[in-house]
This record gives sequence, C-alpha cells and structure tokens, in this order.
Amino acid sequence: MTQYLLAVHGSHEEGDLGSYATEEDMQAAFAAVDAFNEKLQADGYWVFAGGLQPASTATVVDGTGDAVVTTDGPYLETKEHIGGFWVVEAPDLDVALRLAAEGSKACQGKVEVRPFQGE
Repeated sequence: MTQYLLAVHGSHEEGDLGSYATEEDMQAAFAAVDAFNEKLQADGYWVFAGGLQPASTATVVDGTGDAVVTTDGPYLETKEHIGGFWVVEAPDLDVALRLAAEGSKACQGKVEVRPFQGE
C-alpha cells in the first residue's frame, strides 16, 4: 500500500478561531476531525496526523552553503499555508481521495493529496 499526505490548507490571515466564523463552528469541526481520526484508525488507514502552529511560528533553515542560515517565518510568501495533515496508508489514489474528501468535510477546509515517493 502507498502512503499519502493529506494536507489541510488554511489562510495565513486567520484569527484566533482559524477559518471558523464562531467558537461553536470551531468546536464542531474539532469534534468531526476527532471522529474522522477514530474512523481512520479503526479502518486501518491511519499512520500519523497533526495540527500545526501558524506559519508565522516557522523557522526556515538553509544548510546548503558554508554557514547555516536561519530565517523567521514561512519559506514561501503565499496566501495559504498548511495548517495540519494526515499521513494515511491506502491501496490506491481513489481511496486516498475519498479519505481526503471525508477529512475536508470534517475540518471544513481544502485538503491536498500527495503520494509519498516509493523506496
């Protein structure tokens, strides 16, 4: 089976509630994501998942030169950043896309699907 990254995208301009309009919306999404996570585990697709702190907390490390250079903030200037992710193991892309659709509905956000490289 192939492992896939299901990356949740969010706006870089999110406030304390992220992309959610109300606290209730946010809590409902958290509950739906918890249920989705439990389903992934029960169905044997789960590998790992996590939510990320805002992109503003990122540090970029460039070790390609003679000296290591670190820079505050995200690597790319973009309107969206990855806010969280799932790593799932699925038999094919169709299953991974179905899981991404369920995850998107649960978290109320767009989900990008990318397969990991083979060994």
